[in-house]
Amino acid sequence: MGRVSVHTYLLVGRGLRAVARATRRFQRNESGANAVEFGLVALPFFALLMAIIEAAMAFFAGQILETALRDAARLIRTGQSHSQGTFNAAAFKTEVCNRIPAVVPCAGISVDVREYNSFSAVNFNNPMSGGNFDPSQMQFNMGGSGSIVVARAFYEWPSLANILGSSLSRQPNGRILLVSTSAFRNEPFGTGR
Repeated sequence: MGRVSVHTYLLVGRGLRAVARATRRFQRNESGANAVEFGLVALPFFALLMAIIEAAMAFFAGQILETALRDAARLIRTGQSHSQGTFNAAAFKTEVCNRIPAVVPCAGISVDVREYNSFSAVNFNNPMSGGNFDPSQMQFNMGGSGSIVVARAFYEWPSLANILGSSLSRQPNGRILLVSTSAFRNEPFGTGR
């Protein structure tokens, strides 16, 4: 091998010093640090923010559905629905919907009303098919005077925060199933009080 000239050492030395100076300047320059830090934190922050907002909205809608069902179920419990000869599942759903503001669309609500022999015999059947809610399993039997009745309302709330799989849904269709329940014994109506 040949000899390396002094000139080569000087060129290599200058190149290394230039790289070192550029590295020091890069380390001192923090003008883009905030943008880079925000870029690292933005996605998890907005995913968490969306999940919080979605949870709050789903809770709010669930409370609205709960209140509407409780108020509509009072018609069955007090016998007011029995005095109307044509009170059926559609009429009960309409009563529930009349008590709900525009937050929860009435078209997606399903109601299930069943009579039981005792409170210990109450069976909260699972209205699911293939992991998704199946409204075809709904029934309507409001019982008579003194009957034990369980009224339920279901609504599939659309899940919007599916970022990074952070959805609150446990259904394959990605919707959150809101369920409201009211269990009661009908008052002794129709007996002349």
